[in-house]
Amino acid sequence: MTRKVFFSFHYDRDIRRIVQVRNSWVVRAERETQPFVDKAEWESIKRSGKESIARWIDKQLDGTSVTVVLIGAETYEREWVRYEIKRSYELGKGMLGVYIHNIKDPQLGMDKKGKNPFEYWSIKQNGQDIPLSRLYKTYDWVNDDGYSNFSNWIEAAAKASGR
Repeated sequence: MTRKVFFSFHYDRDIRRIVQVRNSWVVRAERETQPFVDKAEWESIKRSGKESIARWIDKQLDGTSVTVVLIGAETYEREWVRYEIKRSYELGKGMLGVYIHNIKDPQLGMDKKGKNPFEYWSIKQNGQDIPLSRLYKTYDWVNDDGYSNFSNWIEAAAKASGR
């Protein structure tokens, strides 16, 4: 089944790792993602203010079934990644996280492992706070062979959310 996927990530630090993951998904048949925004376009969107950024993200999430959070060293701290996770949860999207620190950046090599951004948010279940990290699976792109398994991870996340 064709899945439309939204990728959430820290642009400045991780873009060269992100491109490797995204390209491995896009080049396969029946895959669809939201288009990447170049740095100049993102800076223009940011100058429009927080409400404009939120509207733009909401528009990008429209029609997607799964949000993939690509987790680098500083992803946890990123305000807009947090927003994308929150909105994806509210919209009932399938979600998963993929650690990308072991992917070799052509200029910088590997990076340190970042904190799971799903830990930032929690929900109440039976009177207890349950972090989203307990609800959504994470994988390591290199150690869990993301190139071969990414499609299966996305499909499992979509089905877990009823999509």
